[in-house]
Amino acid sequence: MKLAASETNRSLSTSPAHAHDMLKFSWNTTDHVKALAPCRFLHAPKPRLLPSGRRAVAAAVISCYPASKAPTLAVVSDGSARVEPGSGSLANRLRLGSLTEDGLSYKERFMVRCYEVGINKTATVETMANLLQEVACNHVQSLGFSTDGFGTSSTMRKMNLVWVTARMHIEIYKYPAWNDVVEIETWFHKDGIGTRQDWILKDYANGQVIGRATSKRVMMNQATRRLEKVNDAIRDEYLIFCQRESRLVFPEKNNGSLKKIDKLEDPAQYSRLGLVPRRADLDMNQHVNNVTYIGWVLESVPQEIIDSYELQTITLDYRRECRHDNVVDSLSSHEPDENLEAISQLNGTNGSAASPATVDYRQFLHLLRLSGDGLEINRGRTQWRKKPMR
Repeated sequence: MKLAASETNRSLSTSPAHAHDMLKFSWNTTDHVKALAPCRFLHAPKPRLLPSGRRAVAAAVISCYPASKAPTLAVVSDGSARVEPGSGSLANRLRLGSLTEDGLSYKERFMVRCYEVGINKTATVETMANLLQEVACNHVQSLGFSTDGFGTSSTMRKMNLVWVTARMHIEIYKYPAWNDVVEIETWFHKDGIGTRQDWILKDYANGQVIGRATSKRVMMNQATRRLEKVNDAIRDEYLIFCQRESRLVFPEKNNGSLKKIDKLEDPAQYSRLGLVPRRADLDMNQHVNNVTYIGWVLESVPQEIIDSYELQTITLDYRRECRHDNVVDSLSSHEPDENLEAISQLNGTNGSAASPATVDYRQFLHLLRLSGDGLEINRGRTQWRKKPMR
């Protein structure tokens, strides 16, 4: 909510009894995000025209500060106001995200919490992956495409089909610290027999690109657990939400998101055996969450790498789902140096990689497999850069 200076002065001078209901917020980015939670929003979000031609209320909050980030005043609830019952009404009011003007992408802001940082005092890669997953679910909900957050269409639900992740590729160029604010934008592409979802991550304070990610999704029959082709009816339902023109988050040729991952064969140089899923690792489908696999992969990375390097890139190919009663082995080995290429460093804010620069980094191949029969769960690749001086 924005207040003009004259209106602000008049409000303070004519209503002293209500002065205690007004708070003056600092223009610090983190303070603004913290301040949004108790704000009372004075009018509902305006209807937005979706790509399908349908009108829907965008899941956006009304900012308590102007775009210039100058100090302003906001009306604060005393806690007595009740929220009208309705699907996601409170969440939509407090969520710091909305569809973009064309309705084809979605942006949301997050403040890094203290429990989301690791030993480096910055957000962990699992935190970043969880934020990507959160934005993806909020995106499809804001479209009204799927109220369950899984992005399933009405035809998919009738046919008992769900989207599953086949490949995930994440690159983090700078990890945010506690209280930093991250803005994530996401959008869809049609991609062969499935869909592709891209993300770009920015430091909200300065607009710097701090990461990029992409994933490939395919359809699985929940009853048979087998992959199925996308039929025309389903394709027509989701294509209206995909980008009209190519907008790849990794436009570079031969980028890491496309690189084949060879299967790691025994004997591996490093291993962590007997990993068991916790109850907290299970998702709403009662299967191990995709982000848990990232943590398992990192369990077999040697300690000297963890101490001296930080993860820049991780790519995972998902081959088999894991259930709560499975036992998992994590294997890792150095990838031969002759296959390595210099890591691209991001300089600028447009999300495009600058000229490759040779830096001190290490690369590993990974394999997660079932302990009993050795069946492959997923294979992966990680790239690690030398930790910066802090």
